[in-house]
Amino acid sequence: MVIAHDYLTQRGGAERVVLAMLGAFPGAKVVTTLYDPDTTFPEFRNHHVETVWPNRLKVLRDDPRRALPVLAPAVSGHRIDDADVVLVSSSGWAHGFPTDAPKVVYCHTPPRWLHCKEDYTMGLPGHARLALRALEPSLRSWDRKAAATATRYLANSTLVQRRIEDAYGIEAGLLHPPIAIDPNGAREPVPGLEPGFLLTVCRPRGYKNTRLVCETVADLPDARLVVVGGLPDDREWPSNVVGVRDLSDAQLRWVYANAAGLIGLSHEDFGLTPVEGYAFGLPSVLLRAGGYLDSSVEGLTTVFVDAVEHGAVSGGIETLLATEWDRAAIRRHGKRFSLQSFEAALQREVERVLPTRTAAPVRSFLRPMPDGMVASVQA
Repeated sequence: MVIAHDYLTQRGGAERVVLAMLGAFPGAKVVTTLYDPDTTFPEFRNHHVETVWPNRLKVLRDDPRRALPVLAPAVSGHRIDDADVVLVSSSGWAHGFPTDAPKVVYCHTPPRWLHCKEDYTMGLPGHARLALRALEPSLRSWDRKAAATATRYLANSTLVQRRIEDAYGIEAGLLHPPIAIDPNGAREPVPGLEPGFLLTVCRPRGYKNTRLVCETVADLPDARLVVVGGLPDDREWPSNVVGVRDLSDAQLRWVYANAAGLIGLSHEDFGLTPVEGYAFGLPSVLLRAGGYLDSSVEGLTTVFVDAVEHGAVSGGIETLLATEWDRAAIRRHGKRFSLQSFEAALQREVERVLPTRTAAPVRSFLRPMPDGMVASVQA
């Protein structure tokens, strides 16, 4: 078994999914384009990680977006020959690794720089936008050919299912990603933080709308915000808005357990952070869009807002803070996204495409059962 992933240079939801895949298939090798063990989850040090040639350049490891012109040819030139099945975690590149083995693609989203350009280019300088425009025709052709090599596509949300259909004409199965942080694990307080803060967990990308979250809370004198991933760095922020980086899992558990609520305003493909928060009984203020609609229930787990605007977000925060939430019910909802169910579903999908199977090929559609378990329904 080989697990292919776009790049391992950060600590995000996609990287947690790769760790869950390694839990389902112990001993699997990981193939990726760029790998920095100091900036991604330390658990990857316990596995065999193979990279392609751009990994030699630190400037590319520091920001994989700089590698965009070279990653398609680098991936295309790196054949995977030592696998019965290649399990792919991809939002851009890993679905293009050539192999003669069956390929199961778990798609976080088709590449944003091709299919959600407005989101991807938000905040990029003009020269980067021009370069992307010049590369787009060849990258679009490469992307379609790469998708066509898959034996099976799985989407992490209904939104991504629709994107896959629009981008490739492929009818993908549905398998929501798991909560990969154990709420029962050790907790370590973060120095300088007092319980009762609002929380947002995201990288400082334009489409994450972190700036608007910060600006909204900055204008609420009785609220405090902790931004896991760091603050937008082009201005001074007031003392009630604090950024933290590089938290351990024990510290992240403490942050989830001691927050008053989580805020998410991005157009997420799925959005793992609210779901992780639900495992700790943490309610949320979320944009009524994208994968949040798959994972969250208005009134039970979430206050939905309908616009990325100060007034809407401020009103959502006020509602969250004024509501008596049933934390036990939120935790029960979070259990629908268990790691065990995710691993079992992946194992079934891999078994389905193994070359040793003699049965006629079938298509399956994964959907959550009423009790939150995942079932495979043939079609």
